[in-house]
Amino acid sequence: MMTSHYTVADYLLDRLAEIGIRHLFGVPGDFNLHFLDHVISHPVIKWVGCANELNAAYAADGYARVMPAAALLTTSGVGELSAINGIAGSFTEYLPVIHIVGTPTLRSQKNGELLHHSLGDGNFSHFSHMAKEVTCAQANLTADNAAYEIDRVLGAALSQRRPVYLSLPSDVAQTDIAIYQGTLALPQPVLSPTALQAFINAAREKLQSAHRVALLADFLADRFDMQLSLNRWLAEVNLPHSTLLLGKGVLDETHPLFIGTYAGAASEPHVKECIENADVLITVGVCFADIITAGFSQNINQDNCISIQPEQARIGRTCFSQIPMRAAIEALHELCKTLQDEWQQPVITRPERAEPKSDVLDQQAFWYHIQQFLRPNDLVLTDLGTSCFGAGTLNLPSGCTYMSQALWESIGFSLPAAYGAQLAQPQRRLILLVGDGAAQLTIQELGSMLRDGLNPIIFLLNNQGYTVERAIHGPQQRYNDIATWNWTQLPLALGLGKESFTHRVTKVQQLQQVLAQIEKPQKLTFIEVVLPPMDIPELLMHVTKSIQRRNVA
Repeated sequence: MMTSHYTVADYLLDRLAEIGIRHLFGVPGDFNLHFLDHVISHPVIKWVGCANELNAAYAADGYARVMPAAALLTTSGVGELSAINGIAGSFTEYLPVIHIVGTPTLRSQKNGELLHHSLGDGNFSHFSHMAKEVTCAQANLTADNAAYEIDRVLGAALSQRRPVYLSLPSDVAQTDIAIYQGTLALPQPVLSPTALQAFINAAREKLQSAHRVALLADFLADRFDMQLSLNRWLAEVNLPHSTLLLGKGVLDETHPLFIGTYAGAASEPHVKECIENADVLITVGVCFADIITAGFSQNINQDNCISIQPEQARIGRTCFSQIPMRAAIEALHELCKTLQDEWQQPVITRPERAEPKSDVLDQQAFWYHIQQFLRPNDLVLTDLGTSCFGAGTLNLPSGCTYMSQALWESIGFSLPAAYGAQLAQPQRRLILLVGDGAAQLTIQELGSMLRDGLNPIIFLLNNQGYTVERAIHGPQQRYNDIATWNWTQLPLALGLGKESFTHRVTKVQQLQQVLAQIEKPQKLTFIEVVLPPMDIPELLMHVTKSIQRRNVA
């Protein structure tokens, strides 16, 4: 039952709590301070102040990767534009982040007042127009429309798995709201029984004539909550299977028929052969982006594919609309159970990493020991660069979640994202792998981690600059250099005496000793790993060569 003091702010926060959000990331500003008073007093939603709005957006993105959704609060103009790069990444990679922007009062907006944080022209709609390009739904809240618009916009975020934008004037946030809608009703995907039956018939015909069938999954399968359905399917059907780098971790990599990461021409030979030579390749949530395919080098014939996307399916070049991903997966699961005895069953032998024989700490040695260090249920985050492409060839233990921003590729993303992910799931061991160049963009959030008593394991890969860029172009050019920092002193400087474990390793033996010490971290762990400047993982070598070719006219 509502009271006369139940406000728009309370309604919005209750809806956020209802959809599974427990933290609100952001930076205070004068146009959102009254709303923040309601956040502080809310019984479920906890305020998480970040060092800046971009970091807050990255933290919300990381949170949304392991929770139903995330929420971000900024002030208008300066705050929301600082966050928009992070929101664009969430839009690109299908993550439901609710961006709440505290704006001037409706009276000030109507009068066109010359206010701070505006463009000085009395027009307060500029920034919401910008937001339309990187959000799937937007609303300018008033006392009259707040309940309806909040529900509509949140429903869009959850159903489309993308960010949304709510403009909340400071006076509207404090206004009493008279209508409560009950449980939030979410839009349901449209299913055409006729289209589904036609798809099943065509898929049966395609699969009946096949001898070799394989499955390739990618990140949209994870974003639309198909991980359990996919792994149930693969537990009952003998299908060799792989993921692209964006979707790494969506399939159980301990399964005997998991063959490794597919990366086009940069794939391990056995992965490439199995995926590209299948009579029928089933793809689920796949996007063949440039970086993860080593420059569109995938050699896959569309005519041989059964492709499942969030709202439609394709067999060869025939499209079947209005088939949600879940319905298509369930239909193929049942079909494959009846047909699998007719298919050739390959023997999968995955090559093992060779143990380094010297004490030289290079990329090969580092990733060998990180492979041994991983444990079931770990959260593994990487930034772009050597960390992403080195980790891309790891074999994840059961229950591991792997996160990288391999499509939007905004360097510095991973450290604040790790902050958000560990706040969401503090019971899991979190391993962050980030390069020195990327870390310099967002290292401020290390202070927030220490403030909140988090205990991530951070490996700072120090190869003295932008190694990926050096590999692409200008290995000796000073634009690929960065300032030299005393990395192991940073936790002390940013933590004001908060406990942390820091260490610098330059040899394999030192790395081994440190890994034994930090198996079960009780406090924030920061390990600087010194690596050769031009040493890169083999997968990244293929990718940089493809970028070199594509960047030349």
